[in-house]
Amino acid sequence: MSLKKAYLIVILVLIIDQVSKIYIKTHFKLDEFIKVMDLNWFRIHFIENEGMAWGAVIPGAHGKLILTLFRIVAVGGIGYWLYDSVKKNYSNYLIVSISLILAGAFGNIIDSVFYGLIFDYSSTNHVATLFSENPYGTVFHGKVVDMFYFPIWKGQLPSWLPFWGGQNFLFFNAIFNVADAAISVGVAILLLFNKRAFAKPQGVVTE
Repeated sequence: MSLKKAYLIVILVLIIDQVSKIYIKTHFKLDEFIKVMDLNWFRIHFIENEGMAWGAVIPGAHGKLILTLFRIVAVGGIGYWLYDSVKKNYSNYLIVSISLILAGAFGNIIDSVFYGLIFDYSSTNHVATLFSENPYGTVFHGKVVDMFYFPIWKGQLPSWLPFWGGQNFLFFNAIFNVADAAISVGVAILLLFNKRAFAKPQGVVTE
């Protein structure tokens, strides 16, 4: 696969990710949700994530800044990995997976770096305004927009299960966005097609 095609994957994912986030941010109140096709297990549910995956955060006054800078450095490394893999003619499995991971990581960086500058606050009684005169944050301190929610099953686990037996359980309880999905799919490709992804390259691509 050429570098142009790899970049096209990245750009398409970024466009879909940012269009969906901006739409949700400017049309939904915080914590508002709708059922897709009236399904209980498929919802668009607007939340904002201030930290890493699964809502984790880095403690301290500069935790958010540290996290954002780490993401930027990581994206630089992933970008070089993509470039190097294309030039060394690694398999399309590897190149597509890296492209998806790069796009997902970069998509969430855009939120973290810029959203605090271009939106005002979202709240349970207020829909945010794009390019607001009263932005809610500063550069590097934006919040990541999440919206896809699949609460497929909720119930009590059997008592005979170790550790979690008898407890209430919800599957799937994470709320995520297009960027998160791209990263997950990219990682899944690497895990499921590991041998093909990291097969010995056949030569060097000159384009």
